[in-house]
Amino acid sequence: MSSQRSSSGSNITVTQDEIDHLISKLQELLPQLNRRQRNGKVSASKVLKETCSYIRRLHSEVDDLSDRLSQLLNSMGIASVDDILEL
Repeated sequence: MSSQRSSSGSNITVTQDEIDHLISKLQELLPQLNRRQRNGKVSASKVLKETCSYIRRLHSEVDDLSDRLSQLLNSMGIASVDDILEL
């Protein structure tokens, strides 16, 4: 089975094997699925949902770390990272 997507007038054909391979690679990258399902197969929809959730959590962590960095810089009297780079 293959899927076709039209993008800017060009057709891209992706085989089911390619999709399965990409889903498997995503599953390997997701800590929560990798730990739980080492030998078992997880549905593609579950892997995609977990991927989206994981990306959201990473974005949240980046935002939190950015806020913490800003607070630390402010407490040191530094307005931005650019000020440090100019030193």
